[in-house]
Amino acid sequence: MSSVLSMCVRASHGLLRLKSGATGASTPAMVEIIRTLYTNKPAGGEAGGLAQDILQKRLQQQQSQGQPPPEGQQSEKDGEQEDQKWKEHMAYAKKIALGLAGVMGLCGAVGVVYVFGSNSVDEEGKRIPDEFDKEFPVVRHFKRTYKYFKDYKQMINEPTSPKLLPDPLKEPYYQPPYTLVLELMDVLLHPEWSMSTGWRFKKRPGIDYLFQQLAPLYEIVIFTDETGITAYPLIDSIDPQGFIMYRLFRDATHYMEGHHVKDVSCLNRDTSKVILVDCKREAFQLQPFNGMALKKWDGNSDDRTLYDLTNFLKTIALSGVEDVRAVLENYALEDDPIEAFKHRQAQLAQEEEHRLAELSLQKKGGLPLGSITSRFWHSKQQ
Repeated sequence: MSSVLSMCVRASHGLLRLKSGATGASTPAMVEIIRTLYTNKPAGGEAGGLAQDILQKRLQQQQSQGQPPPEGQQSEKDGEQEDQKWKEHMAYAKKIALGLAGVMGLCGAVGVVYVFGSNSVDEEGKRIPDEFDKEFPVVRHFKRTYKYFKDYKQMINEPTSPKLLPDPLKEPYYQPPYTLVLELMDVLLHPEWSMSTGWRFKKRPGIDYLFQQLAPLYEIVIFTDETGITAYPLIDSIDPQGFIMYRLFRDATHYMEGHHVKDVSCLNRDTSKVILVDCKREAFQLQPFNGMALKKWDGNSDDRTLYDLTNFLKTIALSGVEDVRAVLENYALEDDPIEAFKHRQAQLAQEEEHRLAELSLQKKGGLPLGSITSRFWHSKQQ
């Protein structure tokens, strides 16, 4: 009986403390009371059960009245609230950023329309009238802007002129019978970059030999997809003697499917006498039989391609070929047309040796049977 009384006294003290609303101590007091009731349950059990019911009701009332939950649950709830606040702040910041971007884009668009939609001015600053002056002010600005960007796109995609070269020279001036169009990068020069020197351009072996040997036979033109600012000083550096007659740059190309295409028909020359040398087949896709696709030079100092190319082009010119496309068509499918030319030259030289040997035997008194048979078999294979 004494234990029941002591438990009731302790429970009453705990309830008084809970009722008084002492924060920080209410939750531990309730936990201690419940633990005491469960661990020191008296033999009779009725008083302990009554006290337990009272305490459970008190706990339910306090939770319904908004009393704070235990510490673990409180920290978890605080974390969820902080995450929710952070998401709200981020969403607000995104809205502000999108709004600012929209305002800046609108201002930029208005500025573009105002600048490019205004009338052009002459050297004295006077406005030049055009066909849009009779339109409503806003409409005229939009139309001028549209026309400007349309012309700019056409300038990029199309050559600057239908005649990229002037008319051929007439007597008493000398006009070479053929035209040789050369790419600059990876055909004559190789770009190299390093931390110490930056960009440098290596000169391919055989450039001087090519210019000296072909200048009397070919009108030499540099046609590159580089810009004039980049290519002009490089051309000066590789041609101090002035063998190159004309220079064409990126603005003279067609821009087609991501490639700068060189249109031979725009050169103002007889296309049957034009040879275009590049390392990309896409560069002469409009006239595939006017071009030769060399292998891209990797900067090797032992390269001999330009010497072999010179011999090939000299052979064409000295042979007086009427239409170079008939010759270049035979090399159109070759991965390395220069190597194919050398191989065919070796075969021709070997055949010439056989012919001369047979002529010498004929002069001495006739051909042996084996020589006649081999000659017949060789002609049958061809």
